[in-house]
Amino acid sequence: MTDLLRIEGVTKAYPGVVANSDVSLAIGEGEIHALLGENGAGKSTLVKMIYGLVRPDSGRMTLHGAPYHPAKPAEARRQGVAMVFQHFSLFEALNVAENVALGMERPPPMKRLASRIREVSREYGLPLDPSRMVGDLSAGERQRVEIVRCLLQEPDLLIMDEPTSVLTPQEVAILFRTLRQLASEGTAILYISHKLEEIRTLCDEATILRRGKVVATCTPRERTAREMAELMVGTVLTPPVRAGRAKGAVALEVVGLSVASPIPFGTALKDVNFVVRQGEVLG
Repeated sequence: MTDLLRIEGVTKAYPGVVANSDVSLAIGEGEIHALLGENGAGKSTLVKMIYGLVRPDSGRMTLHGAPYHPAKPAEARRQGVAMVFQHFSLFEALNVAENVALGMERPPPMKRLASRIREVSREYGLPLDPSRMVGDLSAGERQRVEIVRCLLQEPDLLIMDEPTSVLTPQEVAILFRTLRQLASEGTAILYISHKLEEIRTLCDEATILRRGKVVATCTPRERTAREMAELMVGTVLTPPVRAGRAKGAVALEVVGLSVASPIPFGTALKDVNFVVRQGEVLG
């Protein structure tokens, strides 16, 4: 596999803290590569350097074998790097097409842009109506706007920051199909998440950071979630033992609950049943 992005010996320090220390990793074309670590491990700083939000103090990055040191996100985008942030940057009072246009340096006429949004959303299984107001969209649909906005620039590398934190299981399945399709077409994906079973399901390789340093690179399918978690924290994890507790009387009972989705492509409830008893923790 040909390396698309290579990072060698990158270091970034702030007053009183070294965020990244001598970090090296490589991401191949068409590879879905996970970036793992606890909060404060240095993931955000590393991603910001890749996307041009922060300049490294030392080390080097190459993209397609050429030196790559973007001074701002616009430079990263022009060189084929796109990013979907965990927190969306959308205006609720504007429609989908208008929001997409705001993220483009030279947006085409609105009619042509709306047509391209429909084409890309259909091609990658991300249903979107360009005329819908963003304020009426679910969290999953808002993420689709961000993804489609990135795909319109035809990126070589797509960075996904905690992409499933606000998604339903159905929306996660749609997202994973899209990412696998992109990877099959040669797009590299850098995937940041704390959900280790998702990493094992989706990703080809993983780089694990701890206290700003790379401590391991592994193939997630060959590791258990517990093994990866122990690499992240640097210690053996002992499962907590919860004392048994007698179950009391029924505190809440739901029988046959069904609710239609108020919006297209939303998630409906259908025939939901469960019981919660006093003293019980129900997941």
